[in-house]
Amino acid sequence: MTKRERVCAAIEGRKPDHVPAGFSLHFPKGEEHGQAGVESHLRFFRETGLDISKIMNENLATYVGEVPAPADWKTVRKACREGGFVEAQREFAQRVLAGAREEGYFLGTLHGITASAIHPMEGFYGYEASRTRLVEHLREDEGPVLDAMKEIAQRQCQLVRAYQEMGVQGVYYASLGGEPRWFTDEEFARWIAPLDRLILTEIQKAGLHAFLHICKDGLNMERYRDYPADVVNWGVYEAPLSLEEGRRLFPGKAVMGGLANRGGPLDSGTKEELEAEVRKLIAQQRGQGFLLGADCTLPTETAYERIRFVADLAHTL
Repeated sequence: MTKRERVCAAIEGRKPDHVPAGFSLHFPKGEEHGQAGVESHLRFFRETGLDISKIMNENLATYVGEVPAPADWKTVRKACREGGFVEAQREFAQRVLAGAREEGYFLGTLHGITASAIHPMEGFYGYEASRTRLVEHLREDEGPVLDAMKEIAQRQCQLVRAYQEMGVQGVYYASLGGEPRWFTDEEFARWIAPLDRLILTEIQKAGLHAFLHICKDGLNMERYRDYPADVVNWGVYEAPLSLEEGRRLFPGKAVMGGLANRGGPLDSGTKEELEAEVRKLIAQQRGQGFLLGADCTLPTETAYERIRFVADLAHTL
């Protein structure tokens, strides 16, 4: 099988010749944009030998700075409507694809609605304070905040269509907001889930595989039970939710992951420890509906030869 055929077989419930593998990391500062970013991607694809070639997305929703009150989300809405972050990512992804010479399985990256809603102000307040401000403003006056979030969702849907036109096979959607310390179940269902679902549905309508990545720890995974997706990826050690429990929560969907992105054998173990963990995972999952990966993006400093070791091992089992 080709890499693309192998990944599609695993996602669609058919038996691949080997378990496909897919990992990603954020490239070092100065190597994530422009021609340097294109070359970093191509080197990563070439040196890791992974089945999934994931195109990272560092083109975030337009930054505005301080957002003092709910009414100021009108500024966020206008900035995101007029900003060029979708166009920038379209142009970047096209350049990466043009430089890739093999028929791999290409995965575009999309930031979820919660992450995208804090990006316009995160540089001003910081991550934790931005998350808090989003929740507080929605509770205080949801109207202008939701208007801005809906604008961002429409822009993300435009990026989905751009990915489809340039020929990727799937879109990796990074959802955020499942932690009960931020939203109650009712608030998540009212403010976050409808926009998550809108974008995921757009991915599937475009004929692409929807990869749902559920980010962070201490999650209420039940919030995602009925999300439209073809593949689900989460932190089995962070959520916490094992792969077996995830298969029961997401029946009929492929699962991706199994390895801790930090603090586990892939990050800091010996090769013997890493090999033992990969062999155990593949034996447990029996090859169908399973893609080998990590809880989330790997540390930037991860050596490519360690990732290549995992990919090559998966292809021999």
